[in-house]
Amino acid sequence: MKKVILAAVLVGCGLFARAQGDKNFIDQPYIEVTGKAEREIIPDKIYLKITINEKDNKGRVSLEQQENQMKAELKKIGVEVAKDLTVKDLNSDFMSYWYKGNEIFTSKEYQLLVRNAATAGRAIQTLKKINVSNVALEKVDHSEMEKFRREVKIEAIKAAKGKASDLLEAIGHKAGRALWVMEYEQPAFRPHAANVMVKSKMSADVAEPQPELEFQSIKLVSSVSAKFAIE
Repeated sequence: MKKVILAAVLVGCGLFARAQGDKNFIDQPYIEVTGKAEREIIPDKIYLKITINEKDNKGRVSLEQQENQMKAELKKIGVEVAKDLTVKDLNSDFMSYWYKGNEIFTSKEYQLLVRNAATAGRAIQTLKKINVSNVALEKVDHSEMEKFRREVKIEAIKAAKGKASDLLEAIGHKAGRALWVMEYEQPAFRPHAANVMVKSKMSADVAEPQPELEFQSIKLVSSVSAKFAIE
């Protein structure tokens, strides 16, 4: 019985000490500020969705012939077809079927990865020449996105500490250790089809205007709320 009572007393003391510690933490003079950081990144991974189907050529050219021609033409503009051109999904491998009267037209979707807007423009123009006009921007990304995310978060917390220091120095105090930090996750703003500008650029050697795409930057934003002890 004595052991049980002693254990209860020790637990009670521990809870009391913890409560006192929490109270002391809350009662410390502190300043609460918010730090924010932003960064714009030019995408280096641009994904295009390409749909090829026999209907575009009224059935005169088979789907397989279109695929081979598409791959050959993309290789000519420097696309690594084996690496960067993939079937969009498994269902596309079985093809979709288009019915028109007694005719059956097959269709297949691909995803093409290019590294810059100039290559994306050349790819769209190349596909158009072989009657593959169903091309759409699917998404954009950057190969070092996680690295940039971490850097922006660090900039945000530094901004919070700098703001606290500036405010307190104005009244003769200093910002001490961080007592509490909260990060507010904000999804990256990524441009979509509506945010792609297409220009026509005349070349001295080519009579036909060449499309020149311009993508909005990917925007990263990080906000951090923090409490710093006042010294």
